Parts: sequence; C-alpha cells; structure tokens
Amino acid sequence: MQKILVIQTAFIGDAVLATGILEKLHSSFPDAQIDFLVRKGNESLFKQHPFLHKVLVWDKKKNKYTHLFQLLFKIRNHKYDTVINVQRFAATGFLTAFSGAEEKIGFDKNPFSSFFTKNIEHVVSDGTHALHEIERNHQLIKSFTDDVAAKPKLYPTQKDFDAVAKFKNKKYICIAPASVWFTKQFPADKWISFIHNTPDGVFVYLLGAPNDFALCEEIDSQCSHLNVVNLAGKLNFLESAALMKDAMMNYVNDSAPMHFASAVNAPVTAVYCSTVPAFGFGPLSDKSFIVETKEKLTCRPCGLHGKSECPLQHFNCAHQITNEQLLASMNE
Repeated sequence: MQKILVIQTAFIGDAVLATGILEKLHSSFPDAQIDFLVRKGNESLFKQHPFLHKVLVWDKKKNKYTHLFQLLFKIRNHKYDTVINVQRFAATGFLTAFSGAEEKIGFDKNPFSSFFTKNIEHVVSDGTHALHEIERNHQLIKSFTDDVAAKPKLYPTQKDFDAVAKFKNKKYICIAPASVWFTKQFPADKWISFIHNTPDGVFVYLLGAPNDFALCEEIDSQCSHLNVVNLAGKLNFLESAALMKDAMMNYVNDSAPMHFASAVNAPVTAVYCSTVPAFGFGPLSDKSFIVETKEKLTCRPCGLHGKSECPLQHFNCAHQITNEQLLASMNE
C-alpha cells in the first residue's frame, strides 16, 4: 500500500486550504494511506476524517525542537513512500529532507529544497491571473494527478451537526468578526451598524475562538437587535463549520472562517480591508461574494498578512465599506 504524508503546520486557515491536496490525492489514489501533519490545535479539524489514516501533531509551543526531532523519528518509522511539504519554512523542510521517503516534494523556496527529490517553483501568478493558494499547492502534485486543483473540504460529523441543530430552526446569518491582524478585521462599530440594518426576524450568530469572546460580547452588548447570540468559544471548529453550512449568509474577514465556509461550501461574504483577493486566499464556495472599498486607495494593499495598525492611521479601506454592500449579498 502506498503511504503518503502531507505536511502543513502553519495556521488553521492554511491547514484547511491544504485539504485540497488531500482530496486530490484520495481521488487519484483511493487505496493509498494518507497522513497529515499539522500544528497542535488544528488536529480537531480532522477527527473522523473519512480517508485520513493518521493525523500527526507538532507542538510548536512546548519543547518545540525536541518535539520536532521526535516527529522526525516517528516519520522515519512510518516509512512513507512520498512526503509532500506545502510549506516553505526550514523546520518542515528538515522533516521532509530527512524523512527517509523515496519521494520528497516541496517548494523551491524552502531552505532544505536541495535535499528534496522534486522542487516545485512557488508561483504567485501564471502570467494571466493570480493563482489561488489551492492552485499553488496543487503544483506539488500536478505531475502525478491532473491539472485541476481540488477545493478544500472539511467533514463535520453527525455529532457536530447535532450540536448546532437547535440554532437552525430559524432564519440566520453567521458573523465571524475577529482576525489576528488589526488591518484585516472589519471594525466592531461597522459590524454593529450592519447588524442594526439586518432584516427583522433574522438571527445573528457571532462566531469565534475563546479569545474572540470579548469582541463578540462588545458587539452583542451594543446591538438593540434582539436576535444576536454570542457563540464565540462555545463551538468547536467543526461545529462552527456545521452551523455555517446552512446559514443564509456567512460574513467573515480575510481569515480562517472564510476557509471554513469554503470547505463546507457555505454561502459566504468575505470582507477585505487592507488585503486583497488577488493574494490568492479568496472564498471558494459556489455562492461567494467579496466586499471591499469602492474607492481606489493608493495605500491598499499595505501588506500580505495585515498589520497591527493602519500605517496611515485612517483605516479608510475598512471605514469606506457600507452596510448596503454587506446587505446586497444577503439579498441575493
């Protein structure tokens, strides 16, 4: 039996996008044993995944490098035929280079790429259009699958759907208002204004991690809208995805919840402040909308990953977005 390891130990959104590779590998090699290496905290996304054999976990916060070497021994003991490294960083390049696999595939920008058996150019654009991240990732396996990148996919369990069933007996939208980066996060007062303008009878569920609870509570407390429920920290990743799946619309920043929506093909409206979809991390759901300022700002985009504050202190890329733009996607 062919044994394949895919490595993506970056943040949660990156791990979700890498599931496109898992989908394509499974469709091309249905009998292969596919394992996935992720950072600690992301493994819950893949519980009871229908075709993953094993999920390996790297704890980056506790004894990081001791655990890295322990992982290397574990990987070598598994005797993988193929290791596919989606990242361009030295630590995972080290694991790939010394994995003992017959075929070691990664991007040419990885510091350990000279030890790989196959180096793939990391391309932002193919000359005609900016590539989406799933298309960039697909270049790693294109030579032995086909030319079409697979969309990411998550598999909430029946238990996950049962956990959120009580929230689905009404019309509702989900809002994930938080982001790690200030300039990627639509401001709280803008979300509050939008919620005040949502149609009567539509419930609003605020989603996020436990550390997003305070932001969601701030939004909830300032809304006279009686149908707002703060669920931040109360649902796990897959329960959140299960709730998003049947929403009228999901409103997200350029952040992980957007990829959750894509991975369950949920309707999504992605709000872009300082970043732009051309970076290759846009929504992939069949029903997707992008909201951004209509004004051409010379300062936008100001960075690939967002910043801790607006460099020019005005944050016009967020403040110029209107309620009408957000409501338009719900109406459609």
